[in-house]
Amino acid sequence: MKKLTLLLISFIFILTACKPVDINAPAPVYDTGIDPNTWAFIPSGEFFSGQFNFETKIDYDYEMMVTHVTNQQFAEYLNEALKDGYIKIEGNEVVGYYPGDEFHDGRHEEEIPAGDYIHIPLDDPILRLDYDGQTFSAQTMWANHPMTMVSWFGAMAYCEFYDWRLPSELEWEKAARGSEDTRPYPWGETIARNNANLITSRDPFEDMSSFGSRTTPVGFYNGKTYDGYVTLDSSSPYGIYDMAGNVWEWTSNVYEEQHYRYLRGGSKDVYENYLRIWVRNSSIPTYTSPAFGFRCVK
Repeated sequence: MKKLTLLLISFIFILTACKPVDINAPAPVYDTGIDPNTWAFIPSGEFFSGQFNFETKIDYDYEMMVTHVTNQQFAEYLNEALKDGYIKIEGNEVVGYYPGDEFHDGRHEEEIPAGDYIHIPLDDPILRLDYDGQTFSAQTMWANHPMTMVSWFGAMAYCEFYDWRLPSELEWEKAARGSEDTRPYPWGETIARNNANLITSRDPFEDMSSFGSRTTPVGFYNGKTYDGYVTLDSSSPYGIYDMAGNVWEWTSNVYEEQHYRYLRGGSKDVYENYLRIWVRNSSIPTYTSPAFGFRCVK
Protein backbone atom coordinates (compact mmCIF):
# COMPACT_ATOMS: atom_id res chain seq x y z
CA MET A 1 0.00 0.00 0.00
CA LYS A 2 2.89 2.33 0.86
CA LYS A 3 4.48 1.65 -2.54
CA LEU A 4 1.20 2.36 -4.32
CA THR A 5 0.78 5.65 -2.43
CA LEU A 6 4.33 6.71 -3.31
CA LEU A 7 3.78 5.81 -6.96
CA LEU A 8 0.55 7.83 -7.02
CA ILE A 9 2.26 10.87 -5.45
CA SER A 10 5.10 10.59 -7.96
CA PHE A 11 2.63 10.38 -10.86
CA ILE A 12 0.77 13.48 -9.65
CA PHE A 13 4.07 15.34 -9.27
CA ILE A 14 5.12 14.42 -12.82
CA LEU A 15 1.76 15.53 -14.24
CA THR A 16 2.04 18.85 -12.40
CA ALA A 17 5.61 19.41 -13.57
CA CYS A 18 4.64 18.67 -17.17
CA LYS A 19 1.76 21.18 -17.19
CA PRO A 20 2.10 23.54 -20.18
CA VAL A 21 3.57 26.90 -19.26
CA ASP A 22 2.00 30.20 -20.15
CA ILE A 23 4.91 32.38 -21.24
CA ASN A 24 2.59 35.35 -21.67
CA ALA A 25 0.94 35.12 -18.26
CA PRO A 26 0.09 38.56 -16.82
CA ALA A 27 2.83 40.38 -14.94
CA PRO A 28 2.64 43.40 -12.63
CA VAL A 29 3.61 46.80 -13.99
CA TYR A 30 5.85 49.03 -11.88
CA ASP A 31 7.56 52.37 -12.44
CA THR A 32 10.99 52.04 -10.83
CA GLY A 33 11.75 55.75 -11.13
CA ILE A 34 15.04 54.96 -12.89
CA ASP A 35 15.35 56.65 -16.30
CA PRO A 36 16.78 54.25 -18.93
CA ASN A 37 17.97 57.22 -20.98
CA THR A 38 20.56 58.27 -18.37
CA TRP A 39 24.30 57.53 -18.41
CA ALA A 40 26.94 57.17 -15.70
CA PHE A 41 30.40 58.71 -15.93
CA ILE A 42 33.32 56.35 -15.28
CA PRO A 43 36.70 58.06 -14.87
CA SER A 44 40.00 56.69 -16.11
CA GLY A 45 42.22 54.95 -13.60
CA GLU A 46 43.13 51.69 -11.92
CA PHE A 47 40.81 49.01 -10.57
CA PHE A 48 40.93 45.36 -9.53
CA SER A 49 39.81 42.91 -12.21
CA GLY A 50 38.96 39.24 -12.14
CA GLN A 51 38.57 36.73 -9.34
CA PHE A 52 42.20 37.17 -8.28
CA ASN A 53 42.11 40.97 -8.22
CA PHE A 54 44.68 41.88 -10.83
CA GLU A 55 45.61 45.55 -10.81
CA THR A 56 44.29 46.86 -14.13
CA LYS A 57 44.07 50.29 -15.67
CA ILE A 58 41.74 51.90 -18.18
CA ASP A 59 43.41 55.10 -19.31
CA TYR A 60 40.37 56.96 -20.63
CA ASP A 61 37.04 58.22 -19.31
CA TYR A 62 33.84 56.69 -20.63
CA GLU A 63 30.13 56.57 -19.94
CA MET A 64 27.81 53.60 -19.56
CA MET A 65 24.03 53.30 -19.68
CA VAL A 66 22.57 53.27 -16.17
CA THR A 67 20.22 50.43 -17.17
CA HIS A 68 19.90 47.70 -19.73
CA VAL A 69 18.43 48.74 -23.08
CA THR A 70 14.66 48.33 -22.69
CA ASN A 71 12.07 46.81 -25.00
CA GLN A 72 10.67 50.31 -25.55
CA GLN A 73 14.06 51.70 -26.56
CA PHE A 74 14.75 48.80 -28.90
CA ALA A 75 11.35 49.10 -30.60
CA GLU A 76 12.01 52.78 -31.28
CA TYR A 77 15.43 51.90 -32.67
CA LEU A 78 13.99 49.22 -34.98
CA ASN A 79 11.57 51.73 -36.50
CA GLU A 80 14.36 54.25 -37.12
CA ALA A 81 16.84 51.68 -38.40
CA LEU A 82 14.32 50.08 -40.78
CA LYS A 83 13.43 53.46 -42.22
CA ASP A 84 17.13 54.21 -42.77
CA GLY A 85 17.82 50.84 -44.39
CA TYR A 86 20.30 50.00 -41.63
CA ILE A 87 18.52 46.71 -40.97
CA LYS A 88 15.92 44.69 -42.87
CA ILE A 89 13.38 41.93 -42.40
CA GLU A 90 13.99 38.56 -44.02
CA GLY A 91 11.36 35.93 -43.36
CA ASN A 92 10.79 35.82 -39.63
CA GLU A 93 13.98 37.60 -38.66
CA VAL A 94 15.37 41.10 -38.38
CA VAL A 95 18.85 40.95 -39.90
CA GLY A 96 21.73 43.31 -40.52
CA TYR A 97 25.12 43.39 -42.21
CA TYR A 98 28.33 42.49 -40.37
CA PRO A 99 31.75 42.85 -42.03
CA GLY A 100 32.98 39.54 -40.66
CA ASP A 101 35.82 38.47 -38.36
CA GLU A 102 39.40 37.75 -39.30
CA PHE A 103 39.64 33.96 -39.56
CA HIS A 104 42.69 32.22 -38.07
CA ASP A 105 41.61 28.60 -38.56
CA GLY A 106 42.06 27.92 -34.85
CA ARG A 107 41.01 24.71 -33.20
CA HIS A 108 37.19 24.60 -33.03
CA GLU A 109 37.02 28.11 -34.51
CA GLU A 110 34.13 28.69 -36.89
CA GLU A 111 34.45 31.27 -39.63
CA ILE A 112 32.23 34.35 -39.49
CA PRO A 113 32.42 35.90 -42.96
CA ALA A 114 30.89 39.19 -44.07
CA GLY A 115 27.14 39.00 -44.55
CA ASP A 116 23.71 39.48 -43.02
CA TYR A 117 23.13 37.97 -39.57
CA ILE A 118 20.12 37.60 -37.29
CA HIS A 119 19.41 40.43 -34.84
CA ILE A 120 16.10 39.22 -33.41
CA PRO A 121 13.61 36.44 -34.28
CA LEU A 122 10.10 37.69 -34.99
CA ASP A 123 8.34 34.36 -34.54
CA ASP A 124 9.52 33.53 -31.03
CA PRO A 125 6.62 33.84 -28.55
CA ILE A 126 8.91 35.13 -25.79
CA LEU A 127 9.79 38.26 -27.81
CA ARG A 128 8.27 41.22 -25.97
CA LEU A 129 7.77 43.28 -29.13
CA ASP A 130 4.89 43.43 -31.60
CA TYR A 131 5.21 44.07 -35.32
CA ASP A 132 2.18 44.92 -37.45
CA GLY A 133 3.98 44.72 -40.78
CA GLN A 134 5.09 48.33 -40.66
CA THR A 135 5.84 49.41 -37.10
CA PHE A 136 7.41 47.86 -34.05
CA SER A 137 6.06 48.51 -30.57
CA ALA A 138 6.93 47.22 -27.11
CA GLN A 139 4.27 45.20 -25.34
CA THR A 140 2.90 47.50 -22.62
CA MET A 141 3.46 45.08 -19.76
CA TRP A 142 7.13 44.66 -20.68
CA ALA A 143 8.04 48.09 -22.09
CA ASN A 144 10.45 49.01 -19.28
CA HIS A 145 11.99 45.53 -19.02
CA PRO A 146 15.35 44.62 -20.60
CA MET A 147 15.32 43.89 -24.30
CA THR A 148 16.01 40.18 -24.69
CA MET A 149 16.01 37.69 -27.59
CA VAL A 150 18.68 39.85 -29.21
CA SER A 151 21.83 38.36 -30.72
CA TRP A 152 25.33 39.79 -30.30
CA PHE A 153 24.99 41.18 -33.83
CA GLY A 154 21.73 42.88 -32.89
CA ALA A 155 23.12 44.34 -29.67
CA MET A 156 26.23 45.65 -31.40
CA ALA A 157 24.18 47.14 -34.25
CA TYR A 158 21.90 48.98 -31.81
CA CYS A 159 24.85 50.63 -30.08
CA GLU A 160 26.65 51.52 -33.30
CA PHE A 161 23.49 53.01 -34.84
CA TYR A 162 23.73 55.79 -32.25
CA ASP A 163 27.54 56.05 -32.48
CA TRP A 164 27.94 54.12 -29.24
CA ARG A 165 29.37 50.64 -28.74
CA LEU A 166 29.13 47.50 -26.63
CA PRO A 167 31.41 47.61 -23.57
CA SER A 168 34.58 45.55 -23.49
CA GLU A 169 34.81 42.99 -20.71
CA LEU A 170 37.19 45.24 -18.77
CA GLU A 171 35.00 48.32 -19.24
CA TRP A 172 32.06 46.29 -17.96
CA GLU A 173 34.05 45.05 -14.94
CA LYS A 174 35.21 48.49 -13.87
CA ALA A 175 31.69 49.89 -14.18
CA ALA A 176 30.41 47.05 -12.00
CA ARG A 177 33.13 47.10 -9.30
CA GLY A 178 34.45 50.64 -9.09
CA SER A 179 38.03 51.44 -8.18
CA GLU A 180 38.15 51.36 -4.37
CA ASP A 181 37.98 47.68 -3.41
CA THR A 182 37.71 44.04 -4.52
CA ARG A 183 33.99 43.56 -3.91
CA PRO A 184 32.51 40.46 -5.57
CA TYR A 185 29.12 42.10 -6.22
CA PRO A 186 28.39 45.57 -7.59
CA TRP A 187 26.87 46.72 -4.26
CA GLY A 188 29.38 45.08 -1.88
CA GLU A 189 30.65 41.92 -0.23
CA THR A 190 27.51 39.84 0.32
CA ILE A 191 24.31 39.05 -1.55
CA ALA A 192 20.72 38.77 -0.35
CA ARG A 193 17.67 37.57 -2.25
CA ASN A 194 16.39 41.10 -2.69
CA ASN A 195 19.66 42.49 -4.11
CA ALA A 196 18.99 41.24 -7.63
CA ASN A 197 16.74 39.26 -9.92
CA LEU A 198 18.08 35.72 -9.62
CA ILE A 199 16.50 32.31 -9.44
CA THR A 200 15.80 32.57 -5.68
CA SER A 201 14.85 36.25 -5.46
CA ARG A 202 11.11 35.58 -4.95
CA ASP A 203 10.26 38.91 -6.54
CA PRO A 204 6.74 39.68 -7.86
CA PHE A 205 7.75 38.50 -11.35
CA GLU A 206 8.53 34.93 -10.35
CA ASP A 207 5.72 32.55 -11.14
CA MET A 208 6.96 28.98 -11.07
CA SER A 209 3.57 27.69 -12.26
CA SER A 210 3.77 29.62 -15.53
CA PHE A 211 7.28 30.54 -16.62
CA GLY A 212 9.62 30.44 -13.66
CA SER A 213 11.83 33.47 -13.23
CA ARG A 214 11.08 36.45 -15.47
CA THR A 215 12.79 39.76 -16.06
CA THR A 216 12.19 42.68 -13.76
CA PRO A 217 11.87 46.31 -14.91
CA VAL A 218 15.24 48.01 -15.34
CA GLY A 219 16.45 49.53 -12.09
CA PHE A 220 13.92 47.53 -10.04
CA TYR A 221 16.40 46.79 -7.23
CA ASN A 222 16.82 50.38 -6.06
CA GLY A 223 15.60 50.32 -2.46
CA LYS A 224 11.91 50.80 -3.26
CA THR A 225 9.09 48.54 -2.06
CA TYR A 226 6.70 47.08 -4.64
CA ASP A 227 3.45 45.62 -3.27
CA GLY A 228 5.22 44.52 -0.13
CA TYR A 229 8.40 43.27 -1.82
CA VAL A 230 11.28 45.28 -0.33
CA THR A 231 14.30 45.71 -2.59
CA LEU A 232 17.80 46.73 -1.57
CA ASP A 233 19.51 49.58 -3.40
CA SER A 234 21.92 47.51 -5.47
CA SER A 235 23.55 49.90 -7.89
CA SER A 236 27.27 49.78 -8.64
CA PRO A 237 29.65 52.42 -7.22
CA TYR A 238 28.89 54.56 -10.30
CA GLY A 239 25.12 54.32 -9.84
CA ILE A 240 24.56 51.66 -12.55
CA TYR A 241 21.72 49.19 -12.01
CA ASP A 242 21.23 45.47 -12.78
CA MET A 243 24.92 44.70 -13.25
CA ALA A 244 24.17 41.48 -11.41
CA GLY A 245 21.09 39.45 -12.29
CA ASN A 246 18.09 40.11 -14.53
CA VAL A 247 19.84 39.37 -17.86
CA TRP A 248 23.33 38.45 -19.02
CA GLU A 249 24.97 41.33 -20.93
CA TRP A 250 26.77 40.99 -24.26
CA THR A 251 30.27 42.48 -24.37
CA SER A 252 32.26 43.58 -27.40
CA ASN A 253 35.49 41.57 -27.38
CA VAL A 254 36.34 39.52 -30.48
CA TYR A 255 39.21 37.23 -29.50
CA GLU A 256 41.66 35.68 -31.93
CA GLU A 257 40.87 32.07 -32.92
CA GLN A 258 37.46 32.24 -31.21
CA HIS A 259 34.01 32.74 -32.64
CA TYR A 260 32.30 32.87 -29.25
CA ARG A 261 31.23 36.15 -27.64
CA TYR A 262 31.23 36.75 -23.91
CA LEU A 263 28.56 37.93 -21.50
CA ARG A 264 28.71 39.28 -17.95
CA GLY A 265 26.48 39.83 -14.97
CA GLY A 266 24.43 36.68 -14.48
CA SER A 267 20.68 36.50 -15.00
CA LYS A 268 17.26 35.74 -13.56
CA ASP A 269 17.87 32.03 -14.14
CA VAL A 270 21.04 31.47 -12.08
CA TYR A 271 22.15 31.23 -8.46
CA GLU A 272 24.14 33.71 -6.39
CA ASN A 273 27.63 32.49 -7.33
CA TYR A 274 27.01 33.33 -11.00
CA LEU A 275 26.29 36.96 -10.14
CA ARG A 276 29.85 37.68 -9.02
CA ILE A 277 31.54 40.39 -11.06
CA TRP A 278 34.24 38.19 -12.61
CA VAL A 279 31.95 35.39 -13.84
CA ARG A 280 31.72 35.01 -17.63
CA ASN A 281 29.25 33.30 -19.91
CA SER A 282 29.76 32.68 -23.62
CA SER A 283 27.68 31.95 -26.69
CA ILE A 284 27.79 32.00 -30.45
CA PRO A 285 26.95 35.54 -31.68
CA THR A 286 23.75 34.43 -33.48
CA TYR A 287 22.19 32.99 -30.34
CA THR A 288 19.12 34.68 -28.85
CA SER A 289 17.81 34.02 -25.36
CA PRO A 290 15.19 35.35 -22.91
CA ALA A 291 18.10 35.71 -20.47
CA PHE A 292 20.43 37.73 -22.75
CA GLY A 293 20.38 41.53 -22.99
CA PHE A 294 22.85 44.40 -23.22
CA ARG A 295 23.73 48.03 -22.54
CA CYS A 296 26.02 50.46 -24.37
CA VAL A 297 29.02 52.63 -23.58
CA LYS A 298 30.35 55.80 -25.20
